[in-house]
Amino acid sequence: MRDLIIKKRLIEELDHCGSTTVEIAAKIGVSPEMITQYRTTKKLPRLDTFARLCKELDLDANYILGITD
Repeated sequence: MRDLIIKKRLIEELDHCGSTTVEIAAKIGVSPEMITQYRTTKKLPRLDTFARLCKELDLDANYILGITD
């Protein structure tokens, strides 16, 4: 259940961040294909990648992780 919340919120934030998949990938040092996998498969980012996503895109990690609403 927790994975579904994380996945849903991560996708929501990626879709609304105002950056393209290629731009997001370049900012955090992964391939665009990896960003696509986060959006379309059950794959979640590694912890270090998640931290870079939150930092570079100004995302609220607590919200994505379901700690806050």
